[in-house]
Amino acid sequence: MVWDVVVVGAGPAGSAAARACAERGLSTLCIEEHGTIGYPVQCAGLLSASAFAECGVSERSVQNEVSGARMVSGLGGELLFDARVTKAYVVDRGLLDREMARRAADAGAEFLLKTSVSGIQGSSLQTRGVRGREEIPFRLVIAADGPRSSVARMLGLRRSEIYLAGIQAEVPCAVDPRYVELHPNASPDFFGWVIPVSGTQARVGLCAREHAKDHFDRFIGRFGGNSLHLVSGVIPLGIMPQTYGHRALFVGDAAGFAKPTSGGGVYTGIRSAKHAAEVAAACLARGTFDDGSLRDYERRWKEDFGKELDIGMKALRVRQRMTPNEIDRLCRALNDPDLIETIVEHGDMDRPGTLIRKLALKPSLVRAMGILFASGVRQILTG
Repeated sequence: MVWDVVVVGAGPAGSAAARACAERGLSTLCIEEHGTIGYPVQCAGLLSASAFAECGVSERSVQNEVSGARMVSGLGGELLFDARVTKAYVVDRGLLDREMARRAADAGAEFLLKTSVSGIQGSSLQTRGVRGREEIPFRLVIAADGPRSSVARMLGLRRSEIYLAGIQAEVPCAVDPRYVELHPNASPDFFGWVIPVSGTQARVGLCAREHAKDHFDRFIGRFGGNSLHLVSGVIPLGIMPQTYGHRALFVGDAAGFAKPTSGGGVYTGIRSAKHAAEVAAACLARGTFDDGSLRDYERRWKEDFGKELDIGMKALRVRQRMTPNEIDRLCRALNDPDLIETIVEHGDMDRPGTLIRKLALKPSLVRAMGILFASGVRQILTG
């Protein structure tokens, strides 16, 4: 059998792609290297309300709902904002991933677990796994195989430019379940977080480019150091130069679609998966699979969220140039009723560009942070 589409990877982006392809009547196979979908966990498990809606699942995986955030510099500056409505969901990623896969299977997609891609020859995937070694013919591949995409490597395509190591532990501690805590000075490259699972348990973690374990050990020490569950993962930052080629479309972390402002990849992963399914259906209807036909995929995702990822990467570079004292000053400057109201009204985990533009127009923030900060914001917005 020649499959219309073979999806590699059964994370949220892969299952979303498999479901969308199957719903369009395409014969779809999803290959997953692990024996259990959703394991091992490699995600903080905090999804914006928009990202959760994109998943198209029930609320069975939801463990907590978050309405705001507290930003803590560690040097005295703090900022709290509360939208008083649900802005994000804390989820059990194993349950979420498995429900997404079930929805894809219900739509007609087939799944093959404990199977990895070992090579690509023409329009056939060479695999090894539970059924031994075999070749799987395809018309198109959707690569959802994560930040170290083996499909990209086998096709000789360049991948993301930056990789952050992430470490997170679930710890018993007293927290306000309404708020996520952000600790920008916990890591020189990114930030630390405290995600409340309940009032007595939280996920404490951070990302860093180097020495992540050392930064993490210092950070978690603030919470007693007890760990109920430890996970680690890799976050790619920077989109691969070309997200299509050789009968393959790259989605989610495989394409480098993680958001530079938060590290989250579910929203952009699922959005890109749906665009990939649209392009796959169009190519199959025409019977054309050349790079020129696949190029429409890149146009679609760029129009959807490409500008936001570009703004996010520029914002990350500005943040990485800031000293701990400058970050503390930013926390103090943002702790202003007018600015907090702006954050609540325009803040969006998935599309931060609007909020950055609104804050850039606030004279009080520019005065508090100085000309170099203002120059950095202009670079974010104008390039």
